[in-house]
Amino acid sequence: LLCPCFIYGAYVFLPFDAPLLPTISARLVYTLRCAAFATFPIVLGMIVSGISRLCFSALEPFGELQREVEIHRTYVSQSVHLFILYFFNMAVLATYLPQEVLKLIPLLTGLFAISRLIYWLSYAVGRSFRAFGFSMTFLPLLAMLLWNLYSMFVLEPENLLA
Repeated sequence: LLCPCFIYGAYVFLPFDAPLLPTISARLVYTLRCAAFATFPIVLGMIVSGISRLCFSALEPFGELQREVEIHRTYVSQSVHLFILYFFNMAVLATYLPQEVLKLIPLLTGLFAISRLIYWLSYAVGRSFRAFGFSMTFLPLLAMLLWNLYSMFVLEPENLLA
């Protein structure tokens, strides 16, 4: 319930518009540039993971990983997988959205970055709290996938492979 409210509130109240993007290639470049910001939590997780591995594994570098190291390693691994799915769905979404609604691309990117940071924080607090952060990442991804499939097979089936 929070994700649509966040996206709608940001869409209405944030004072920016997407630039005029008449071609599909311009939309894909715009999506690629926006997606670069979504890598910030992943890179931050890699840095923290390296620092924690250095600190906690200094005595036994090939020993069993500590919980503090495992949290960051798991976060980075899951974030990379979700980012790949998120990026491909956003790229397809950018090709089907009308010009007036292209403002959603940076908003969805920001939601991804914020939700991954919330997931990381909640995962570090306790495993039972991580469902909120994961759902803030996964449910918009699922909505994008469903919209993309609807657009491909129902709205424009003649342009499916064009």
